[in-house]
Amino acid sequence: MKVAPREILVATRNRGKLAEIRACLEQEGIRVISLDAFPEISEVKEEGESFRDNALRKAREVARRSGMITLADDSGLEVEALGGGPGVLSARFAGEGASDEDNNRKLLKML
Repeated sequence: MKVAPREILVATRNRGKLAEIRACLEQEGIRVISLDAFPEISEVKEEGESFRDNALRKAREVARRSGMITLADDSGLEVEALGGGPGVLSARFAGEGASDEDNNRKLLKML
């Protein structure tokens, strides 16, 4: 019989993502710790070819650097009319540092 961890580090500083994950895990008695608790750990670059690749890379790297059990998530938008794009590039679709509004504007222009 495996015992579930009572706390888990979530490899993100994204407040929205943290709130969603907290809502699921804290009702099960699992304390969720943000990457903010480890300011020395920088964000892991998302260079994978899939959301799964990016999430695994983040979880493994942050777990290695923190010594904690770590959960990571990656997500984005896949639009059939754009051949599945922007996909893993969703956050940077309109360029590095682009806002959600910039990304949405570019997406609508392409459709």
